[in-house]
Amino acid sequence: MTHTPLPDLVLEPLVRAALFEDLGTSGDITTQTVIPAGTTYVARLNARAAGVVSGLQVAALAFRLIDRDLRITPRATDGDQIAPGDLLMEIEGAAASILSAERVALNFAGRLSGIATLTAGFVDQTKGTRTRITCTRKTTPGLRLVEKQAVLHGGGFSHRFSLSDAILIKDNHIAAAGGIRPVLQAVKARASHMIRTEIEVDRLDQLAEVLDEGGADVVLLDNMDTATLRDAVALTAGRLPLEASGNMRLDRVAEVAATGVDYISSGALTHSAQTLDLGLDF
Repeated sequence: MTHTPLPDLVLEPLVRAALFEDLGTSGDITTQTVIPAGTTYVARLNARAAGVVSGLQVAALAFRLIDRDLRITPRATDGDQIAPGDLLMEIEGAAASILSAERVALNFAGRLSGIATLTAGFVDQTKGTRTRITCTRKTTPGLRLVEKQAVLHGGGFSHRFSLSDAILIKDNHIAAAGGIRPVLQAVKARASHMIRTEIEVDRLDQLAEVLDEGGADVVLLDNMDTATLRDAVALTAGRLPLEASGNMRLDRVAEVAATGVDYISSGALTHSAQTLDLGLDF
């Protein structure tokens, strides 16, 4: 799948913040102390584990923000399947510049590749079904943009990016507003016709109430067991898209997708992915 890179202008504040954090008040004092001025090298970003790569664009930006004269040659593209030993990028130029950007570049690329790899594993479990895998807003504060992009690189899709994207009525909204019918009536009376509405239910009688009242575009089936999800699909009979969420582990995705739900959302894609092992070798 081809993915359009994000503009560097959008990514730059995230990478600058990470570089400021790492360079501290005095810069890279190790490199300043031990690397002779004028030393140049070719460094290679290599995969040390199999997976799906993401964050190469961000890593390259980290090197360029430290030194615009570094020559960066991509050898892979975000979204590619990679194997141990694969060459992902070459960086040529001042050794001091490469060393000063190394950890930030690897932190981004390893973290985002881990998310893309876990997402690809979830997606693989949905083969033969129509179910799409989506992420949530359970992202690292400040890194939502790139973490959601990594989900796309892994073959998944994005849920809401922010609270302003769509109306998502959760159990606490329902409790505070006085029930399912009052919240849906409020949506029909007040919401713009341009905004989609999703409502969360955790019981079949609540689902029936949503179907009867109308006003929702999608129903989120929260923490239902597989048998109940199957009953929910039958009860809905295609009238609304259904999203299964809650306790969506990798070893459960296939059986949930087989129920016929349209979406499976999982916060684990972004909050529990393990960093993929990448290394920078001189």
